[in-house]
Amino acid sequence: MANSFKSANFLMGSRLADAARGDADALLDLGMAYSSGSGGVEVDLIEAHKWFNLAALNGSEEATMCRADISDEMTAREIAEAQRQARAWLQATDQRRAA
Repeated sequence: MANSFKSANFLMGSRLADAARGDADALLDLGMAYSSGSGGVEVDLIEAHKWFNLAALNGSEEATMCRADISDEMTAREIAEAQRQARAWLQATDQRRAA
């Protein structure tokens, strides 16, 4: 059990590193993990929407569809929070690239 937890953490960590480089597949994978509760994370639709939004911005049509699907289950306030978090992620990763 501990090994599967460690491998889930490693997988999520590597996907986050790829996401920070703008990898649309990694961003989509993170959205999928948070929308389904896979990869060792709990279901979090705000977090899922954020990742799907970022993947869509990087050209993923699948992410656009996934974002629309989960938006139906979210309040306007939750969607606004997800969008705020996506903007913050973009700012943070752009700062890292410039540093």
